Amino acid sequence: MVSRWVIALTLATAVGCSHPKLGPGEVYNSQVITEDEIIASRGANAFEVIHKLRANFLTNRGQTSLDRGQSNPYPTVYLDDQEFGPISSLSTIPAAQITMIRLYRVSEANAKYGSHNLSGVISIYTRH
Repeated sequence: MVSRWVIALTLATAVGCSHPKLGPGEVYNSQVITEDEIIASRGANAFEVIHKLRANFLTNRGQTSLDRGQSNPYPTVYLDDQEFGPISSLSTIPAAQITMIRLYRVSEANAKYGSHNLSGVISIYTRH
């Protein structure tokens, strides 16, 4: 009887810690939050969704030699590929309007949005 509980608990833990279910041809990307994940999170705004699903997006990566004078060490927020504001602006974007959230690390952010994004970019894509 005890062994059944151990097996059930192990199975429940493995399922709970697994990546989201993906369709055919889809690949899990830890830097992307999909629309299905956004809906399942039940967050009210972008900040809540990110905090629940990928809190590491919201972390300060620390000072580097390139950003010693920079006052904001957190990623910049872009909304539909337009600069939107600091990380605090995430709470003004309703989750119901979001189709995808993507974290661009510094090198990717610099290539896509310009070299002034020394802490990366959180890009929010909405329904049009």
